[in-house]
Amino acid sequence: MTQEMIEAGPVGGKVLSVFDFDGTLTRRDSFVPFLLFAFGKKQFAARVIRMMPSCIRYLGKGMSRDELKAVLIATFLTGVEEAWVKCKAAEFRRVFWVRLMRPSGLQSVAAEVASGAQVTICSASPRIVLMPFAEKLGIKLIATELEVVDGKLTGAISGSNCRCEMKVLRLEAVYGPLDKFRLRAWGDTRGDHELLAAAQEPHWRHFHPRWQRGRLKIEKIGARVKNNGAAQNSVTGVSTDTRAHDDQQGA
Repeated sequence: MTQEMIEAGPVGGKVLSVFDFDGTLTRRDSFVPFLLFAFGKKQFAARVIRMMPSCIRYLGKGMSRDELKAVLIATFLTGVEEAWVKCKAAEFRRVFWVRLMRPSGLQSVAAEVASGAQVTICSASPRIVLMPFAEKLGIKLIATELEVVDGKLTGAISGSNCRCEMKVLRLEAVYGPLDKFRLRAWGDTRGDHELLAAAQEPHWRHFHPRWQRGRLKIEKIGARVKNNGAAQNSVTGVSTDTRAHDDQQGA
C-alpha cells in the first residue's frame, strides 16, 4: 500500500466528520459567555476576582491551561445543581444561537449530515453546556465531562479536558480505530492540531475570514505535532505537552 493510498483512507470506508466547536462553528468562545449569562454580571465579576491569583500564575506560565480551566470550573460550578445548569444551557442556546454560530459552519454541518457521514462535535468545552447546540444540529457530541454527585456538580472534571491528543483518544473510545474511516476534521486552535493531523481531510480555520486562514498552513500542523519536543503519548504517538502558550490555544 502506498503512502498516497494510506492518506486517502480505506477504500469504501465510512466518512467521520468531526467539528471543533469554539471558534470553529462559533465566532468566539462559548463557555465564559455562558457563565456570564447564567450567573449574571455581579456574580460573574465576584467569582472572576476570586480567580485573579490563578490568572496571574497562568500569565506567568506557572500554571497550565488545563489547570486554569479546572480552577474556572471549580470557582463557578462547585455545588451547583445539574438541572439548573442544563436549564441555563438551553436558554443560552436559544438566546445566543444567531449571534454565536457561523452560518458557513452550520451549512457545512448540514452538508455532512446530508451526505450520510457520521458527524460529531469534539470540544474542550463542557458537554453539559454544548448539548443543546448538538441537539439542534442533530449530531453527536464528544466534550469535556463534568463530575456530578447526587444531582450536583462537584466542580471537578470527570476524566480529562477534551483537547489536543485527548480529542483523538475520545474519538477512538466512541468510534473505534480511526483508520477505518475517512476522517474529515475542522479546527482552529492549538488544541485541534492532533485531530487535524489524524485526518485525511483537515480543515484549518475553514469558516474564518480569509485573512485569518493562512496564519498556520495546514501542512505545517503535522510537523508541529511530530516535533513538539515533549514525550510522546504511547497510544496516539503525539505530544503530551499542552502547556505551550502558542497561537490561540483551544479551551
